[in-house]
Amino acid sequence: MPPTPAARPDALTLAPTADPRVFLGPGGARFTPPVDWVCLPPGDAGLTRRVKLAGPSWAVVEKRGRKAFSRGLWAPCANIDAARAALEVERSSPSYAKKLVGARVRREKEQVAYVASFEDEVLAFLRFAPRYRERAASIARAVTAHATPVGSGTVARTKRISVDRRAEAAVIAWMRHSTTAYDDMNIPRVKGLRREVRRELAGVSRALLDVHRRDLPHAEARCPLCKA
Repeated sequence: MPPTPAARPDALTLAPTADPRVFLGPGGARFTPPVDWVCLPPGDAGLTRRVKLAGPSWAVVEKRGRKAFSRGLWAPCANIDAARAALEVERSSPSYAKKLVGARVRREKEQVAYVASFEDEVLAFLRFAPRYRERAASIARAVTAHATPVGSGTVARTKRISVDRRAEAAVIAWMRHSTTAYDDMNIPRVKGLRREVRRELAGVSRALLDVHRRDLPHAEARCPLCKA
């Protein structure tokens, strides 16, 4: 039997089960929400945050490999209704609209600055010889355009590694798709095999970059990076 609401912590992170009203906690414990609780779907971070502050709640998170997906927040229906009503009043005010505009402008400025700095980091990683300087600039623009859009989910958007390592990883990823046959490879679903293929292709890409770091001519007509 699931524990009574009074015995439960105020906030839990649980995993879904086949039963939409039964969840798994740490150690395999099963939890069923009280009858007056409902699920607040994901998508409104402001509302979710307010509901969490208002009282007890359970976050339901489904993990798939390394990724985690929110399946909503369970909380007392009264708390969700009250938080939603208060937030609607706040969001209808002129001051809130002004705040949104200011935040959007600030994010746009930050994005422009980040794109420029990221392109510089890509150029610094490429460090092509003078005869290939224009090619380096072209590649830097292409890599940056692919990697930096907000919401792209690429390595350039992560904060877990330094920006110079992001630039390096973005170049290798771009080359994997642009200068190798990776996209057309039929890689068996064997654990670790795709990672190993990527590692081998990264070695090929690094060797190709080294060719352009030497101030010497090479067979550009057959060079996959030159053609890309």
